[in-house]
Parts: sequence; C-alpha cells; structure tokens
Amino acid sequence: MRKFTFPGAYTILFVLIILVAALTWVIPAGKYQMVMNPALGKAVPVAGTWAPVDAHPQGITAVLLAPIDGLYNHVTYTAGAIDVALFVLIIGGFLGVVNKTGAIDAGIARVMARLRGKEERMIPILMALFAAGGTIYGMAEESLPFYTLLVPVMMAARFDPLVAAATVLLGAGIGTLGSTINPFATVIAANAAGIPFTQGMLLRVLLLVIGWLLCVVWVMRYARRVRQDPAASVVADMWESNRAHFLGARSGEILDFTRTRKLILVVFAAAFAVMIYGVAVRGWWMGEISALFLAASIVVGFISRMREADFTATFIDGARDLLGVALIIGIARGIVVVMDNGEITHTILHSAENLVTGLSTTLFINVTYWLEVLLSFLVPSSSGLAVLTMPIMAPLADFAHVGRDLVVSAYQSASGIVNLVTPTSAVVMGGLAIARVPYVRYLKWVAPLIAMLTVLNMLVLSLGVLL
Repeated sequence: MRKFTFPGAYTILFVLIILVAALTWVIPAGKYQMVMNPALGKAVPVAGTWAPVDAHPQGITAVLLAPIDGLYNHVTYTAGAIDVALFVLIIGGFLGVVNKTGAIDAGIARVMARLRGKEERMIPILMALFAAGGTIYGMAEESLPFYTLLVPVMMAARFDPLVAAATVLLGAGIGTLGSTINPFATVIAANAAGIPFTQGMLLRVLLLVIGWLLCVVWVMRYARRVRQDPAASVVADMWESNRAHFLGARSGEILDFTRTRKLILVVFAAAFAVMIYGVAVRGWWMGEISALFLAASIVVGFISRMREADFTATFIDGARDLLGVALIIGIARGIVVVMDNGEITHTILHSAENLVTGLSTTLFINVTYWLEVLLSFLVPSSSGLAVLTMPIMAPLADFAHVGRDLVVSAYQSASGIVNLVTPTSAVVMGGLAIARVPYVRYLKWVAPLIAMLTVLNMLVLSLGVLL
C-alpha cells in the first residue's frame, strides 16, 4: 500500500481555486453600495446597503482561467500579480549574474569567518531589521530577494533553509502585524475608519515588541536544535540537494575575496539599499524596482568583464531558477479573482456585519478579530482588506461602545497573522518556494507559534477595551 504524500504548493492552490469556485454556487451573490473616499482615492462600501445581485457562479472555464487572470487582472481589492512575477524573474537573473562572479560565495566565507561561534546573533538582528521594514512601510513582496540571499548564508552557518525563510517571513510579518506607521495597512485602515492613524499606537507597539520577541525565541530555538543535530531539520531529507542548490559545487572551496568581488558586493548591497529607499520614500513599486535590479545586473556584468553571451545566458538561467515562484504567485492570486468574479466577497462581509451587531464590548472586538482573520484568507492584500472592511466595521464599533482604533488594531493584527501562513499570499508561497521549504512542513512547524501570537492578539485587544 502506497504511503500518502501531501500535495505540493501548486496542487494546494489549485484545489483552493476549485473550492472557492464551488462556494460561488452556494453563497448568494451580493453587493454594497460604493462611494468614493477622497482621502483614500478609492470607492468604499457603505454599511447597511448590502443587496443581492444576479448570481455569477464560477465554472470549469473560470477555474482554468483563474491562474492566468490572477497574473494580469486587477480585481476590486487586489492588483494583478504580473508585476510581482516579473520582479521575481528579474531578481532571479540578477542573482544568477552575481553568483556567477563568485562574489557571494567569497563574501559568505568572509562573514562566516568573522562570525565563527557567534552565527546565532544574525537571527535577532536580521529579524529586527525586517520587522522595522514591516512596521514602517509594510515590507512584503520586496522581501523576496532576501530569501535567495539568506539561505546560503544560513546553510554556511550550519542552519537550514527554514531558518533563513523564517527570519525573513516572520521578521517582516511580525512588523506588519504590529504596524505603527505602515501606509499600506495602518494609515489606509485609519483613514477608512475616519480616525487619525496615531490613535491606538501604544497598543500596536506592544503587539510589535512582544510578537517580535516570541518570533525570535521560536526561530533561535529551532536554529540551535538544527545546528546540534541536522536530522532535526524539517527538511533533513533534502539536506544534500539543498547544499548543492544553494552552496554549489564550490561549497567546500574558499574563494579569494578579490577587489572585483568586493566591488560587486558593494553594488549588490547598494541595489537593496536603493530599493528600500525607493519603496519607503519615493513610493516605488514593482516596475521601478525591477528596472533597478536589471540595471544592477548590467553593472555587475561590466565590473566582472563578463562576455555578452555569457551575461545573457547567465541572466536567463537565473530567471529560470525562479520561474516556479513566479507561477505560484499567479496561481495564488487566482483564488481572489474567482471570489471577486463570483460576487460573494460582499456577501461574506455582510454576514460578518450581522454577526457583531449587539455584542458586548470585549466579545465584539474578539469576534471582529476572528472575522478579520477569515476575511484575510479571502483578501490577502492588507490595503484591500482595509478598504473593504473598515467602512463597515468602524461604524459598528460606535454602537458597541468600542474605539474605532481598536477595530483598526483588530484588522491589522488579524491580517498580519494570516499573512504569515495563508496559501493565498504570494509572499508566503513565493518565499517558501525560493527557500525550497515545503508549505505543509512550514505550516506544521509554525503552528504553535501562530497559536501563541493569536492568544497575544486577543489578550491585547481585550486589554484595549478595558483601558
């Protein structure tokens, strides 16, 4: 009898598309009246105006089209994924060119020599930096290149790819969960709720600090265990193939840290620094960032005196390595496309509106939190979820005698925790695919931490009601 093997990420996502399509045959279609919010520059739903509309059940054709539509269609609350997918391919090409020069291998060897015996210190420092990116500007898709960079570093330090993936994913994710001035979550949600984004700031800082500590302890505890016993790794069966993939045939060779390689690493680091500046200060998105890394690839090619034919072949090979990640992003976004086309998003929100009406203050905020958790699975975009739910939930808070800032915090913490695990997130599925960590294994590993963070969220929200 053959042993059951859990399906891979592609199959999981396609099954979810089928399930959501099936729901469009069961859940009645409906819409809220929409009005333009000048502060957001977007149309938002009006509480109490939901009405049924003609059904739009999604059939086999819609299911098959969903991954394609997910790549290039902009649905109501979520943008198309083609820009993110192209960014991933260009990042793959950029990293392929840099890897070809040996600069990263030489740099890793130098870092490991400097950190010998202190490698664990990288984890809290890096997670703090990623958390800062999450809380300040909602670091998400921009984190994808760091997976490719950190996995070989962590493996050279005798950790495993999950340590690298968790450092990025949980670091940036806990920052988003505890957003303070994140314009794509906190500011949009507060504007949609009609309050200043500074209201409730202390509560979010509390979530950020305690949540970061929990995540750091969880990752470091696992990292120590893997370092002492590689068999304890959740990807122990992939150890040799991962070493070959991430560290290459030269993994045992110490490369000279030449002046050329140093200069290439300067360009490498500068590209990421400019990316962070562009996103946080200049409002760049995937198009501008992709152009940046394309330019950086060309500069590295010139510095290393790479021939045109070698440069082109290396860039294409690097992009090919991340092609699977680009496809996963499109499939994940296809789930939202099916739900949106089936006109069931507003119906689910209407049911949530009815559920919280008339509840006591503590019960109201906790039920609101869990409703936002459910809706976050369906709308993985934090800004899209804010525009969708805040105009409905914030006025209900007034009747429940709960501050609107608490509703914003409930939305934010719910969205943040779901986006650490949801298969509908391009960041989760894409990042794990880059690190070659099976989604189901990651889910099993992170589940106890998610439970602890959930309890933390509910306790802090309940405390907010009492204060």
